[in-house]
Parts: sequence; C-alpha cells; structure tokens
Amino acid sequence: MRLFVALDIDEAIQQRLDDYVRTLQPRLPGVRFVRSSNYHVTLKFLGELKSAEPVRERLRGIRREQFEIAVHGVGFFPTARAARVFWAGIEAAGLAPLALAVEESLETLGFPREKEFHPHLTLARNGSGRPRPVRGERPPEAFAQLARIVESSKPPEFGTMTAREFFLYESKLSPSGPSYYKLESFGLA
Repeated sequence: MRLFVALDIDEAIQQRLDDYVRTLQPRLPGVRFVRSSNYHVTLKFLGELKSAEPVRERLRGIRREQFEIAVHGVGFFPTARAARVFWAGIEAAGLAPLALAVEESLETLGFPREKEFHPHLTLARNGSGRPRPVRGERPPEAFAQLARIVESSKPPEFGTMTAREFFLYESKLSPSGPSYYKLESFGLA
C-alpha cells in the first residue's frame, strides 16, 4: 500500500480553491488540475509499505495543539519558468512543528527526514509532476500560459481554518489519477 500523512482542507476553502481553478480551466485545456476532492497538505510521503500498523502506532503518540492555517497566493515548484507543480500557499505557525513531530516519530521506523518542509497545496501538475522532468518529457505550453496569467493577476485569498486533526492516507493510482482513502485520523489537542 502507498501511504502518506496529511491535513485536510475545510470545505469553504476547498470551494474557493475550486472556484479559482474553474476560472483558469477554460483558458488552459492542457493543464492537468488536481481534483478538488484530493486537496490536502502533505506532512510526510511514506511510499509503498506492506503494513500500515507500525505507522499508525507511531502517529497515535503525537501530541500537538490545534492551529490556524491561512491559504493564500499561488506559485510554482521549482520556478515559474520550469514549473512542475502549481500550488496554493500555506501559512501556519503550527504546521512545521507538526511535520517535524511526524518526521521524528517515523524516523525510528526507517523513514528518512526530509531536507526541507515546503507546505503547499497542489492545484496542478506539469508532465509527470515529479521534481525533475522524466526523460523525453517536455513542459507543455499551457503551464507557461498559466505562469503568465498568475503573474498578471492579484494574488488570490482562499481563507483560514483551524487544523483539528491529521490523517494517514492510502493512495491508489489509476490512469484517471490518484484516489486517496483515509485510514485513520489523529486529533490535535
């Protein structure tokens, strides 16, 4: 099973993100936008595992307080000129400590720590969506057009929410895109 740890996005913010994406889609038919039901903030990608139980046990021990999250602005990884991912920005003082707690709790199971934590919410992927292009993959012109639209627009505001819990997800890949399934929730105090 393919697993990751993430926070969900409140419905009101999800709706504003969806409305924003809907304004872009007609002008950008070549861009692969993420389904709004798949919006989340990844805390840690775990990859393929035979069992989720050791991960569940470790995550149950995490104790952190609830915190506020602001979702605003959009951008590209790694840059607008060589875009692989189009994202909405996340600002939350409590997010990095939670991600670190997840990292530390899972490190004993052999999961290496990430070099840097870049909180974001993926709205679209370019090509494979990997950090670097796959051999033979060329960036579509549509992403360059998306970058021009973003550059000439006012940064969008999507709202704020309180993070009350995080989740262990299973990701199932298919030709129509990934589907995410919650395996367990972990409350924040």
